Amino acid sequence: MKFYRKEFLLIAIILLSVNATCQDNTSSVTDADSKVEKRSKKKKRYKLSNIDLSHWSVTTPELNEKGKATNIEPPEILNYASDERLLKYMYNDSTSGTLMFYAYPSEATTANTKYSRSELREQMVPGNNAVNWTFAQGGTMKGKLAMEDVSKDANGKYHKVIIMQIHGRLTNKQRDLIKQKDNNAPPILKIYWQDGKIRVKTKELKDVSVIGDALLHEDAWGDDEGFNFEQEVGFGKFTLEVRASDGKMVVVLNNSEYKVYENIHIKKWGVFENYFKAGNYFQSRDEGAFATVKYYELEVTH
Repeated sequence: MKFYRKEFLLIAIILLSVNATCQDNTSSVTDADSKVEKRSKKKKRYKLSNIDLSHWSVTTPELNEKGKATNIEPPEILNYASDERLLKYMYNDSTSGTLMFYAYPSEATTANTKYSRSELREQMVPGNNAVNWTFAQGGTMKGKLAMEDVSKDANGKYHKVIIMQIHGRLTNKQRDLIKQKDNNAPPILKIYWQDGKIRVKTKELKDVSVIGDALLHEDAWGDDEGFNFEQEVGFGKFTLEVRASDGKMVVVLNNSEYKVYENIHIKKWGVFENYFKAGNYFQSRDEGAFATVKYYELEVTH
């Protein structure tokens, strides 16, 4: 009888041990499943761009019903994620939380250029291009961006893209004074992504003795020789800052390299009003060419 009791106790102990082991294994599997599920949920989170578009319009390479480049202003631009006119050219990258700008050569070009763009234009008053700023009033534009993708030419060189600008503009009074058909003035600043580096171009007077109304004519201004920053940004993320103030313009790359313009040309440019531009102003007409620029951050202050 004692033998049977011992045998029974031994079997009971073995069963309890097996049951405890199974519970531990089940608990481990459940915990593992829970962790996988949590990781899966994290992977499915989508990031949206937090760039404020309430003071920007955008021009794209698509022709509108009037046969001109499509331009979308506030408040319509705020619905870019569902606007069929913009879905191909300005859209969210949900994995990086960036705003993407895609451009290619098309028939949709703007005045005084042969190139197409997916580019933002600053509007100090939403929907109104007539309110702008002078260098005396000042302004700063900051951006964090990257070249996502760009085609190459027949020689294997990447196509150029203008990623930021300060563009000049004539007031209505100035336009009428020089009898010009529109308010267009030259850009005082163009910032290029070129072969993986950042290149800056600005305007200079052909004759520095010019004064008064003669400064308003586009043919009074020519291109400078340009400036290349030393750092190579390639297809990586980088920051750009543009500061405009009375008689001075500064371009900063990655908070470490500076190009300062403080000369007679910038001083005399003070006659113009200006506005900032940012995005993808594609500099090629090659068949099949394209570029995509991504903006992580973009901010303007005055």
